[in-house]
Amino acid sequence: MTDIRIREIQSKDNEQIAAVIREVFISDNYPKTGTAFADKQLDFMFETYDKPKAVYFVVEENGKIIGGAGVSQLENAAENICELQKMYFLQRARGKGIGFQMIQKCLGAATQLGFEKCYLETLPEMIIAQHLYKKSGFEYLCEPMGNTGHSMCPVWMLKNL
Repeated sequence: MTDIRIREIQSKDNEQIAAVIREVFISDNYPKTGTAFADKQLDFMFETYDKPKAVYFVVEENGKIIGGAGVSQLENAAENICELQKMYFLQRARGKGIGFQMIQKCLGAATQLGFEKCYLETLPEMIIAQHLYKKSGFEYLCEPMGNTGHSMCPVWMLKNL
């Protein structure tokens, strides 16, 4: 029997979640520069989200991390907007409804943290993820917000919370 649970990240999870995110980029052949793959904080996810108005969740299956996502203040945004960040799942975690659960958990946390809107950036080839975002109430934007440094992610979406 598979035991899947979503929980907040712990410091011991840093190595596993970094490996999961890198594996997704490599196995799905996504760009490595100008994306989350190149982010300096990838190896320090617990520390990155261990601050006010930020949270990161991991998905654990039988004690092994198979995905994650979080929210944090959108960098260089004047408004009270968070960003849905680093939402990636291994192949074996996909198609089970976990992504939708994770988005709902992140949006709930964003509301509790007092954010008014949630922004995200993604790759054009992440069609299934975009479908999930639209299903969760995100709408496409014509230009990026904030300054995430993810130049290879030209799909921008926003949701009012």
